Amino acid sequence: MVSDQAFRAELGQHLARLWRYGLLLSRNRHVAEDLVQATCVRALERAGQYVAGTRMDRWLLSILHSIWLNEVRARRVRQGAGQVFADGQLAFDGEYAAQTHVMAAQVIRRVDALPETQRETVYLAYVEGLSYREVAEILQVPIGTVMSRLATARLKLAEYPPLQAVPKTTGGDRP
Repeated sequence: MVSDQAFRAELGQHLARLWRYGLLLSRNRHVAEDLVQATCVRALERAGQYVAGTRMDRWLLSILHSIWLNEVRARRVRQGAGQVFADGQLAFDGEYAAQTHVMAAQVIRRVDALPETQRETVYLAYVEGLSYREVAEILQVPIGTVMSRLATARLKLAEYPPLQAVPKTTGGDRP
């Protein structure tokens, strides 16, 4: 069994990941914060169930996902929830960073347009770098479903035109 102090220290190391996943699911900063708080509370309540030496991040992401499904969806918090706009999330400095910002914003918008099940699967597999098996455990679906969702998401993303490093101008005089 892990000591309470060690458990809390390791839990604290995963807060940013939990918040990002909560934001991806809810599309609302305040709801994401509530999800992380509820996840931490539940994890602390169930600290005795955590097996030392296993990946706490998987366990915590699974708890957060379960809370989202059971509580947030049941109360229909997602209906009408505000969106986080990609352009406001990235700061940049210089031409290279500006081009990176434009392209990153385009990718975020494209992934954001995917259905929720594909979006969260893409996030866990490609952003968090989890294995298909780990994603399946967190989402509580068969591994074949994870593979299917990722394949479908890749096909949908491939339908978009190539990313534009510099936005096209319509011409005309600049002020």
